Amino acid sequence: MSVGLRPVGRGDVDALARIYDHYVATSTATFELDPPGAGMWPEKIAAVTGGGWPFHVAVLDDDVVGYAYVAPWRTRPAYAHTVEDAIYLAPGATGRGIGGLLLGSVLEAAAAAGAREAIAVVADGDTAASLALHRRAGFADAGRLERVGRKFDRWLGTTLLQKSLAGP
Repeated sequence: MSVGLRPVGRGDVDALARIYDHYVATSTATFELDPPGAGMWPEKIAAVTGGGWPFHVAVLDDDVVGYAYVAPWRTRPAYAHTVEDAIYLAPGATGRGIGGLLLGSVLEAAAAAGAREAIAVVADGDTAASLALHRRAGFADAGRLERVGRKFDRWLGTTLLQKSLAGP
């Protein structure tokens, strides 16, 4: 298995939509309720990369099998150096170490771009792998929010995790 990591490109929009729409329709990994399709991705890519933040894809056998990016945690200027990560893998790409490669790559690039703290917001439900991935990457539990989202006719909470990207 030879996985390549690279910055996202315009030609990746359909693959991003295929991956994300799967999770929207089948899981609680996102609180999005309706699959947005490819239409939202050009604006999302422009917002992330236009803000100076990394957006990477994982490629295996010429197919995009995952992506990760960071974006501002909050819009107020005092939060300018705190980012939230997002990471999604194609269903057939899970459990192969690709998530760790992607997350490490995007966090390293985020630190180089000026981020000092990274936040992960992991929803309840079928997201144990995401919690494990973030904890292996050095994220520590920072708190819980209970019953903040409703999907598939149930109330869900989120676990907040945090990692310092700045030196001691």
